[in-house]
Amino acid sequence: MSYLKNYINKKNESGEKVLSVFLTAGFPHKENFADLVLAVFDAGADIVELGFPFSDPLADGFVIQLSSTEVLKNGVNLGFTLDQAKRIKEEINKPIVLMGYANSVLSYGINRFAEDAVEAGVSGVIIPDVPLDEYNDFFSEKFNLLDTILLTTPTSVDDRTIAIDKQSRGFLYYVSMTGTTGGKLDFNKYLIEPLKHTASLVKHNPLLVGFGISSAEDVKIFMPYCSGVIVGSAVIRTLMNDNNKYSNTLKLVRDLKLATYKLEAKS
Repeated sequence: MSYLKNYINKKNESGEKVLSVFLTAGFPHKENFADLVLAVFDAGADIVELGFPFSDPLADGFVIQLSSTEVLKNGVNLGFTLDQAKRIKEEINKPIVLMGYANSVLSYGINRFAEDAVEAGVSGVIIPDVPLDEYNDFFSEKFNLLDTILLTTPTSVDDRTIAIDKQSRGFLYYVSMTGTTGGKLDFNKYLIEPLKHTASLVKHNPLLVGFGISSAEDVKIFMPYCSGVIVGSAVIRTLMNDNNKYSNTLKLVRDLKLATYKLEAKS
């Protein structure tokens, strides 16, 4: 069993769902980024996804694109992200997942990336622009010690969702809506019913929901139908307007985490 899958299942069995927080590596300040990540963990994040920046992040909305542009100007790259992951893992034993785009990994070297990620203590990777059909060509056997997390969407046909679930390791990332990250959710049957249907198909992995989740109220609506949530743009947006102590950001993380406790499943 994968480390991430086991970690998430244990959280669920104890009566809570997991909160995964996405942070763009090096944002908003390169020099104290590791301290920020440790503070986010301390505030309640169960998993942190470190986004290594890319100049054309197709799946990301304006907020994350802007943060990527800023850190690229400051010299943040995949090597910096891996170094930060290693430093953070020396201080805390919670999972770190790396998230970014295939071009960055190809430029770095696929096998070198996998080896350095394992060395840094990373638990898993999300490369959203590697489709299922190219999975075996991209993820070499060097990734056997990493969970390789795939994505599914409300518009994925059943057979494809089942195949993605079988191939994914760690958890399955459910994109709650079409479009890019950071969009506004409309909680109606057209959003929840596809999630419920997808959850009924997923047999091999915990299901984490991302895209558009920005508040504790959003979390509470999703919680009965998944193993946890992923929040990115809302946290990045708060960081853009926060002070150097990140008080508003850490309050948001605490509020999001509190919403994951003691929830009963709905029929």
